[in-house]
Formats: sequence, C-alpha cells, structure tokens
Amino acid sequence: QLVESGGGLVQAGGSLRLACVYSGFTLDYYAIGWFRQAPGKEREGVACLSTSHGRTYLARSVQDRVTISTDTAKNTVYLQINDLKTVDTAVYYCAAGIPPVGVEDYNLGFPGMYDYWGQGTQVTVSS
Repeated sequence: QLVESGGGLVQAGGSLRLACVYSGFTLDYYAIGWFRQAPGKEREGVACLSTSHGRTYLARSVQDRVTISTDTAKNTVYLQINDLKTVDTAVYYCAAGIPPVGVEDYNLGFPGMYDYWGQGTQVTVSS
C-alpha cells in the first residue's frame, strides 16, 4: 500500500515536500518513485530510486529542482520540489515495483515497471 500526502496549491517559485508512506514491502527489493500526470498528458517519471541497485532517476525537466529521499524507519519516501513552475501542475503518484533481473540499463523512470500505485495527490502551481 502506498499513501501520498503533501500536495496543494502553491505559487510559482514556491516549494513543496510530498510524502509517501509505504507498507507491505521493503526497499531492499523494490524500487520506489514519484510520477506525475497532467491533464491530457501521459504519466511520466519524476524521481525514482532503487536502493538494491544503487540507482536514481531524475527527469531532465526537474532534475535541478527535485530531491528524492527515504526514511526507512518511517517507511516513507519524500519528494522535495523547489522553484515550482506552472508546468509542474499535475497529480503526483507514488509507485513501487521490482526492477527487472539481469537487465543492466533498464529505465528506472518507466511507469510500466511499477506494479503498485498510490491514489495520487494534486499539486497546483499558480502564476
């Protein structure tokens, strides 16, 4: 289970920290990440990590403005987004999945790799 929180309405230039509390699995085996979907657009990876493979994915459109972090004691993954822009407006989802075995260059940010999804949290950035 994954439960997101922290979304809301924020002015452009502001910051948000989203939180995802996960249960039922461990990050020793599962990759976990943040995705977003704006109206009329496909779901896209924002920031993902696989601690078992030591890999992190950051979308190019946000890589200078986001940080993904974990607190395993709290079973929580965070997404810090700074300098928010109106184009960041979307529903943000937390997801978990097992990375493919024997594939070295898999795309950690590909939504199809993830099997478990949260309900999403709305982020709206006003100009």
